[in-house]
Amino acid sequence: MFYEIIKLLASVICKILFRLKVEGVKHIPKKGGFILASNHISYLDPITLGVACPRRLNFMAKEELFCNSLFSRFISMLGAFPVKRDSADLFALKEAMRRVRENKALVLFPEGSRKSDSNSDGLYSGVGFLAVKLAVPVLPAFIKGTDSVLPIGAKFIRPCKISVYFGKPIFIERRLPYQDIATQIMEDIRQLS
Repeated sequence: MFYEIIKLLASVICKILFRLKVEGVKHIPKKGGFILASNHISYLDPITLGVACPRRLNFMAKEELFCNSLFSRFISMLGAFPVKRDSADLFALKEAMRRVRENKALVLFPEGSRKSDSNSDGLYSGVGFLAVKLAVPVLPAFIKGTDSVLPIGAKFIRPCKISVYFGKPIFIERRLPYQDIATQIMEDIRQLS
């Protein structure tokens, strides 16, 4: 119930202030677990994806966001769980796999942190690992405009248009190295731009 209330409030804000445009909703699996892989250009990206996607989402989020107990509880209630970046966080990987196996949707940002450009440097192979181990569809998504609304380093939002594009689900070949799979997924995300 909490997720739905927050989503409704965020939806109203996104439609009024940011004229949110969403394309490709027909590609989102109606049931079953899947990975939603997206570019990451602003702190607003998880909120934007949550509003754009009709399915309830789960988020792997950097552990630093869980330092404040009040904020930690808030984002946990919205489906977020912590991951230690720059390490093989087995707890986070197991939690991600558990949620997808429970037929939930998991949001991953292959770039890890926010980036103003979408190059292949610094991609995390975890998205490749999870795609292979879970054998579920990977749904690419491209977000445009959140970096204008809340740029890196900004303290205030600006009303600008935001767009979200969902691509066709992709199924991963198991034979490829995890890093190559992450690169392939990122390329599919870029093609939506």
